[in-house]
Amino acid sequence: MVQKLIGFDIREHKTELRDNYKRIRREMPVNLKKLRDERIFSKLIGLDAYKAAKTVLTYVSTDIEVDTIRFIKYALGDGKTVAVPRCVPNTRDMAFYIINSLRDLERGSFSVLEPIPKKCRKLTDFKGAFCIVPALVYDRYGYRLGYGKGYYDRFLSAHPNMFLVGIGYCCCTVTELVHGRFDVAVDTLVTEKYVKKCGKENDADGTERIGAKRKKRSP
Repeated sequence: MVQKLIGFDIREHKTELRDNYKRIRREMPVNLKKLRDERIFSKLIGLDAYKAAKTVLTYVSTDIEVDTIRFIKYALGDGKTVAVPRCVPNTRDMAFYIINSLRDLERGSFSVLEPIPKKCRKLTDFKGAFCIVPALVYDRYGYRLGYGKGYYDRFLSAHPNMFLVGIGYCCCTVTELVHGRFDVAVDTLVTEKYVKKCGKENDADGTERIGAKRKKRSP
C-alpha cells in the first residue's frame, strides 16, 4: 500500500482529482473535443505496436472520455480481433468479449456499452494484445487515476503480457500521481500533442511517488 504522509489523506486527494478532471472534461467544448479525439486517433493507429497486433482490447467510450468508437470501427475494418470489457455481476472483475460490430453491444453497468454475451465469444488469450487503458488522468510515468472501482487494476495485474496504451488529453495529464506497488503503468501514452514512451523501467528503483516527493517502500 502507498505509505501515508502526515496530514496527507490519499483517498481525499484522489477524490478531489477525480472531481476536477471530470469537470474539465465536461466543460470541454464539443468542437475542441472532436479535434483532440481526431488527433489522438491518428497517432494511435500509427503506432507500430498497433500495426503489429492481431488482437486489440479497448473500452467503449462515454461522452467525457477520449472517443474509442471510431477506433473500434477502424480496427474491425483493419482485420483485427477486437474485444471490449463487460463487468462481471456482483464482483469487481470484468471479462473481455470479441465483437464483430457495434451491434454486439448493449447498455450495461454504469450505463456503459458492453458486449452481449449471447452474441459474443469470451477472449481467453491476452498474450501480445494491444490494450487501451482508460483513465481520468495520466502522469508522465504512465500511471493512471481511474474511476476508483478497481476493475482495470485487477485485470492488468492478472494479465501482464500485453502492450498497454493510455489515451488522454494534455489537459488531463500531470507530472506525478500517487501510486502503489500493485499499480501498473502503461507502456505508451498518447495525447493530441505527443506520443510518449513510459513503462515499468521508470520505477525500477523501488520507490513510490507522492506528488513531487519520493518515499522508499518498506522492505
